[in-house]
Amino acid sequence: MVLNDLGLKNREPWLEAGFELPDYDREQIKANTLKNPTWVHFGAGNIFRGFTAAVQQKLLNEGKTDKGIIVCEGYDFEIIDKIYEPHDNLSVLVVLKPDGNMNKKVIGSVVEALTADATDENNWQALKDIFSNPSLQMVSFTITEKGYSLKNAKGEYYGDVADDFKTGTRSPKSFIGKLSSLCFERYKSGKYPVALVSMDNCSHNGSILHEAVSTFAKEWAKNGSVDNGFVDYIEDPKKVSFPWSMIDKITPRPDLGVKDMLEKSRVESMDIITTTKNTYIAPFVNAEEPEYLVIENLFPNGRPPLEEGGVIFTDRETVDKVEKMKVCTCLNPLHTALAIYGCLLGYTAIYEEMKDEQLKKMVEIIGYEEGLPVVINPGIIDPKAFLQEVLEVRLPNPFVPDTPQRIATDTSQKLAIRFGETIKAYQKRDDLNVTDLKVIPLVFAGWLRYLLAIDDNGNSFEISPDPLNDHLMKIVDGINLGDKGPFDEKLKPLLSDESIFGVDLYEVGLADKVLGYFEELLKGPGAIRATLKKYL
Repeated sequence: MVLNDLGLKNREPWLEAGFELPDYDREQIKANTLKNPTWVHFGAGNIFRGFTAAVQQKLLNEGKTDKGIIVCEGYDFEIIDKIYEPHDNLSVLVVLKPDGNMNKKVIGSVVEALTADATDENNWQALKDIFSNPSLQMVSFTITEKGYSLKNAKGEYYGDVADDFKTGTRSPKSFIGKLSSLCFERYKSGKYPVALVSMDNCSHNGSILHEAVSTFAKEWAKNGSVDNGFVDYIEDPKKVSFPWSMIDKITPRPDLGVKDMLEKSRVESMDIITTTKNTYIAPFVNAEEPEYLVIENLFPNGRPPLEEGGVIFTDRETVDKVEKMKVCTCLNPLHTALAIYGCLLGYTAIYEEMKDEQLKKMVEIIGYEEGLPVVINPGIIDPKAFLQEVLEVRLPNPFVPDTPQRIATDTSQKLAIRFGETIKAYQKRDDLNVTDLKVIPLVFAGWLRYLLAIDDNGNSFEISPDPLNDHLMKIVDGINLGDKGPFDEKLKPLLSDESIFGVDLYEVGLADKVLGYFEELLKGPGAIRATLKKYL
């Protein structure tokens, strides 16, 4: 059984092996899509293949749409070359259930895969043609939080961004420069409306995307690369909208056990690859079953009927409440806490951490006691039920092979949203006191201890990638296991950095607590476990 168009022509072996298959004429869908595309997605990784592409497949199977998705990768082009092209844009989705059962699907809703490479004439022209077509309704993104950033840690524009400002729309190098250039193509072709929909896990993601594209439009207008009408176009939500959204589905790195299972089912060539940009990817995606996608219903050119596939469309205020519920209290903070202490305690699987008495209690307190009191019920999802599902079903699922090392990636970019928003909410409440928080400061202290790259046994480990690693390493340089405080003078630049924690920890009264925890965690081998036992 080979995962490509030819291999799927003989459907019987796939069906006998328990696979759900595309139940539509894929060639006809491809022809319809390429003639009049409605949806292009940037970010060809696991969350796209394991969630949104599967939603579109459901609509195709049920005859509720006759269009597929065109996917475009803007960062790691090897994903297209090594995963999409050899398999004719097909992928396998393996849904891992807590009881050990698996649901296997071949996903065929992606009809074309491109690279966002302005130096590749064919790919770039194909993208320009898509953006120039009046039929295009929706451009979505899963490019991670840092994909929207135009500036480095010092507040300076990245080199590619600064170059793109100067050179204009013709051959941009930065991702947002490329996107803005394609939007300019749409503007020139007839000022056609479109929705640009970020589906990344960052607060008010639509506004972040809008700010980035708007900055490009204004810079280009300043130097005469575009006319002022393009700025007006980007700023008019009846022309170009930037809906907010909240997405939630755990799609960890491809797992060797899943690969073996697929090969035992006689599916060939399921090798997991690591690209030169350190992306772990395979022809299959392994994912948990629960999934949520809530989108602000702001689509000036119409949209696919994704509500038929379980997507919730609502207003911005409700999206904001759902996003804060998930990102700021009921899931992401728990993940980050487990990631930090999991790395320090030598864990390599999230579900194993949930068997750890102290770590389980830590996330229960963050969720139920410190987070839930400031959650505003969005109405469409019950926060307590959501949190209960996270703690009792999702995080302990032994068949979702997620790792603390993966989740610890880019932690400096996550703390402000995942914990800072809760601290701010406490500040605004008369009936709550920030200094009553005990476990959130313990997470901050754990992160400082994590930055030393020494585990609780005194062994060194490799910290996960983070855009601020060089900056952070300089701050903690010279602090060693067994050192005694005070560390106030050395760590004050970090603890007072609102861009990292969302607040100045000194101003809100938490810095001393964090420093105290940090000194305890630093005492020597075994100090991390002893500190957790003491406070949990």
